[in-house]
Amino acid sequence: MFGIWSGAFVHVLAAAIGLSAILATSAIAFSLVKWLGAAYLIWLGIQALRAGGGRFVGDTDAPAAGSGAIFRQGVLIAILNPKVAIFFLAFLPQFVVAGAGPVPAQLFLHGSLIIVVAAFIEPILVLAGDRLTTALRGKPRFGVWLDRVLGGMFIALGLKLATSKL
Repeated sequence: MFGIWSGAFVHVLAAAIGLSAILATSAIAFSLVKWLGAAYLIWLGIQALRAGGGRFVGDTDAPAAGSGAIFRQGVLIAILNPKVAIFFLAFLPQFVVAGAGPVPAQLFLHGSLIIVVAAFIEPILVLAGDRLTTALRGKPRFGVWLDRVLGGMFIALGLKLATSKL
């Protein structure tokens, strides 16, 4: 969660100082971020498919990823998703009020509030997922299939991102 929020915060800062506008209007910049994000998602999918032993759920002997690695993965997923930048660019300006202060400050405030709201909603979902994972940990065959499904989903999302248009 902290990685995703940190990556989203990078997009909030970018929107506030106008870089998201460049990403949204520059086909080259959009394509670069899009291809990097697609490659990363496909790489995650291949890693899940290669795990084969229920890495995500069933394999209790598998080495756990460290907190730093998980954080970096979340940051990369959020930063390399150009649709997050476009979301903030399209969503935040609706709430800018003329005369209420500098536009970048308003964009920064509203974008930060989106992350704060996520901080109240997402932990509940993560804790529910943790309980489900704990319940399924004793079912290694389920873990193998879950790895296959997640790997396929990551690859499909990567391909969808790669074929998306601005």
